[in-house]
Amino acid sequence: MISLSCADYAFPLLPREQRFALVRMLGFDFVDLGVFEHSDGLKPGQLIARPRKFARQLKRDLIHAGLRVSDVSLQTGLNVKDSSDNVSSAIVRSRNRKTFLLALELCTELECPHLTGLPGGSFKDVDEKESFELAIEEVGWRHHIASGTGIRYAMKPHIDSVCASVASVHSFLDAIPGLTLTLDYAHFVAQKIGARDVHALLPFASHLQARGAARRRLQVPVEKNQVDFAGMVKRLYDHKYRGFVAIAYLRDSWWGCDRTDNMSETLLLRNQMVEYLRPQQRENAAPQGRQSYPPSSESAWPPPSPSALREA
Repeated sequence: MISLSCADYAFPLLPREQRFALVRMLGFDFVDLGVFEHSDGLKPGQLIARPRKFARQLKRDLIHAGLRVSDVSLQTGLNVKDSSDNVSSAIVRSRNRKTFLLALELCTELECPHLTGLPGGSFKDVDEKESFELAIEEVGWRHHIASGTGIRYAMKPHIDSVCASVASVHSFLDAIPGLTLTLDYAHFVAQKIGARDVHALLPFASHLQARGAARRRLQVPVEKNQVDFAGMVKRLYDHKYRGFVAIAYLRDSWWGCDRTDNMSETLLLRNQMVEYLRPQQRENAAPQGRQSYPPSSESAWPPPSPSALREA
């Protein structure tokens, strides 16, 4: 069974408690948490300063709102390149590793089975190959550490990163066996990458984020959306995906992601996703007397190798 969740960072102008209350009022049982430096009440710096108090207060707020956590997304800098995991500074990379370990503990405290991280930035003044190799080293370390905790660590490909193209994603997957993805089609559609190429990444996805996007537009209203969500949902069921699709509108000046009415678009996309999911759920319903798949962050395992899929 595929379940829907909602990103708290769609509504950053509200205090944390009110964000959670709004997500629940919009009809969601699950929330994607963005632990971002620009997110009021959910900053990595706050987690580092008082990790136990941070986790306890956060857990209380979630229980009060009646929400469970589907994913924790960690971004250590004010933007995707600031303090990214593959910077040349060993001091920054060491600090980021400590923050990652605290984020894993936070997931355990919140009973969240999934943690999302970014691959690393692409920098003009740093050799591209060096940035890519550092990114693989850091993501590989995080994947290895998380694999022993019962929490799945997934890498999110995105614009302005070393992992912005489908080919670079496959290179990551080849280099780090067992690595999964938090997949957001918007980051590919905005670069005019076709749906067929992005669909090929679905077997490696352990979490999905969804928002309207179009060519050269990372975020648009649902009525202008060019993401093939219907095709995505069909293929998720074909691959026996059992995780979440998070409605994840972002409010940020980056790539003009502050030009949408996030509350309205969250509702519109949620309703559209429900319509896409309904016939697939009926078709894939378990026979009477058997239990259907519960919501979880697991898809079919083990995933096929990237090279095998490309050769098929």
